[in-house]
Order: sequence, then C-alpha cells, then structure tokens
Amino acid sequence: MRKLILFLFFVLFEFSIGVEGCRALTDVVAPIETTVSTPTSTIGFPKEAITKETKEVVEPLKNELNRQVIGKLGPSNFLRHAIKKSVEAGVPPNTIVLLLLLPGVATLIAAARHLIGLRGFGIFLPASLSIVFLAVGPFIGVGVFVVITLVSTAVRIILRKLKIKLQYLPRMAILLFFMAVSVMSILFLAPVFNSDLLSNISIFPVLFLILFVEDFIRVQLGKSFRTAFNLAFETIILSLVSYLLLTMWIVQRFVLLNPELWLAGIFFADVMIGRYSGLRLMEIYRFRKLIKF
Repeated sequence: MRKLILFLFFVLFEFSIGVEGCRALTDVVAPIETTVSTPTSTIGFPKEAITKETKEVVEPLKNELNRQVIGKLGPSNFLRHAIKKSVEAGVPPNTIVLLLLLPGVATLIAAARHLIGLRGFGIFLPASLSIVFLAVGPFIGVGVFVVITLVSTAVRIILRKLKIKLQYLPRMAILLFFMAVSVMSILFLAPVFNSDLLSNISIFPVLFLILFVEDFIRVQLGKSFRTAFNLAFETIILSLVSYLLLTMWIVQRFVLLNPELWLAGIFFADVMIGRYSGLRLMEIYRFRKLIKF
C-alpha cells in the first residue's frame, strides 16, 4: 500500500513538473508568433487561476459563450440560456465554472475512495483543498500545510510532555495561536526572498488549511499519528488530482458550454460508483497473494 501511494505521488509530481514546463515553453514561444492566439482555440492550462476575476481569466470564457449558438429555449439547453443571461447581467463566468466543476471534483474523490481505496479526510476537505491550491498554488499550499501540521504536532507533544492538562477547545485555541504565528512567519519571508507567491497568500486559503489541521489533530487523538499521517497524505494526493482537473482549460470550456450534459454525466457516475461493491484496486494489490491462490 505504501509503495503504491508513493508511486502515485511520484507520478503526480512528474506530471506537475511537465505542466510547469509546458507553461514556460509557451511563455517563450508566444512572443515569436506573428498572430495573436487566445486560450479559447487551444487545449491547455490558463496562465492564471480560475479563482481570480482578471481579464485573462474572464474574457476567454465570455468569448466562448458569445461564440456558442444555443438555439431556442428547451429542456436540453435551459442551463445554457440561464448561464448566458447571468453572465450578461454581470455574474463572473469563472464562478459559474467553479460551481459546475465542484460536483465533478466530488465524484472524482468518491471514485478514488470506492474504486481505488484512497480514503482521505472525507470528501469536502479534499475538494476545499483543491480550491486552496488554485488560489495559492500547489507547492505553496502543500508547503504551508506541512509547516502548520509540524507546528501543531510539536505544540501538542510539548503540552503532553509538560503534563499540562487542558480541555479540548482551549487546547485547540493554543494550537490555533501557534499556527497563526507560524503562517505569519512564512509571510515575513516574502520580502527576504522577494517572492510574489508568498505575498499573494490570503486569509481564506490559510483558514481552510487550519481547518484541515483540526481534523488531523482529531485523528491523532482518537487513533494514532501514523493513521493521521496516512489520511493527510492521501488527502493531499486527492486534492492535487482535483487541482489538475480544475486547471484544465478543456474541462472548464466543456462544463461552461455543456452544463446539462456535464451534470447528467456526473449524476450517472455518482449512481454507478455508489452501486459498486467489489474490491478496490488497493485491496486487490494488498490481497494479491490470496487472490492468486
């Protein structure tokens, strides 16, 4: 099981490096082109996160909506009419795309749980973390999470060694105090390294990461550190995979232009996954010797 998880993490890491390489190559080649191209005519990754309401994010989505020929209002295209009217009224199209993608992310996490065997901390926390990775970037997000987790674990161990008996909520308040100080210390490094990534960290992604650590501490107290670490690692894997799904321009474009087909397919996939009762892939790997026998 551990080898399979490490293999999945290695594949995701290599894939993320490939994505960054493609972005860098695009930035180098773009000035050489004689014609201006837009993300709407290519299949790739947008240069900015879809959580940002910038011109580079919003305009390609609006252009796709303007090009689409919907036809008369009917049962098969009522959502497309509603989306187009909402965008014309001022609703950001990237917000609509994110809302449409969230059920797909939940389906992906459910499939990973019931078909592969990756557990994680439920379904809402990995989905929320994928949005955090969109907002601050996967490397900064994972880095901040690791720092917060190490600090909270160290504080909990120190309180236990000092034999300071506290109720649950005051103890969590102390952990929150040290986690806030640790994140603030990370932000203080922005002028030192002259990093725009650190300076762009907002409070809401940090709050999601702190909520994640609360579940991590709760599992530590209820079970063991090893169980909490495994669940945290699997949650990060699920969040990174969901992040990759959210950043794909071809997926963003499809859900915006075909919301009825997308939601119907997601609902059907949820039903099929829920009815599956066979062995998971990780269970097949775990009991492979018994299966061969």
